[in-house]
Amino acid sequence: ADQASDPQICILENRALRGLFTKVRDERTAPREFEFYANRLMRILAEEALTFVPSTDVTVTTPTATEFAGVEYSENICAVSIVRAGDSLLEQVRAVMPGIAVGKILIQRDEETALPQLFYCKLPPTITQMDAVLLVDPMLATGGSAIMAVQSLIGQGVEESKIIFVNVVACPEGIAALRAAHPTVMVVTACIDECLNERKYIIPGLGDYGDRFFNT
Repeated sequence: ADQASDPQICILENRALRGLFTKVRDERTAPREFEFYANRLMRILAEEALTFVPSTDVTVTTPTATEFAGVEYSENICAVSIVRAGDSLLEQVRAVMPGIAVGKILIQRDEETALPQLFYCKLPPTITQMDAVLLVDPMLATGGSAIMAVQSLIGQGVEESKIIFVNVVACPEGIAALRAAHPTVMVVTACIDECLNERKYIIPGLGDYGDRFFNT
């Protein structure tokens, strides 16, 4: 299926993205600059992702005594980061929704098998009563970590269809794997790159997001 026309996939359309991606993809961009431009990009992404949580149509009155037909989004949601890179995106979600309930999932790749392993999962106790769960991780490569994180949420009682995976850079292979494993998860991404290379790096990509953001 054409991923660009898949109703479960939202690819951001924003004129600011090309310039921001130019900065974060450039190998010459220093860590402090990378953090600055990545945060600007992730703020746009966080705002867009929040439009996919359940909403209610409302009418408000403006200071000119005129009615405006608007919308209010549910605040009964939580954000779960896939540590460590996901913490950078989590902070932008918290910036646009202060006080949002937060969870953390730590998944690391086994060096011998190259398969993901779940090391830590701490979620809000009311997560099963949430209207939506934003699962955040900047990079979607093979999809292994994202699938394991989704399975962890489902294992804790979260409905698959309430999960919104929020992502900066994806690739077709990762999207396909996640969609095949969990077809009702909504994917909101800033970009779908060309492919994975033989080392499972996204091409053209931007390198290791966590290392560049946290200057590791």
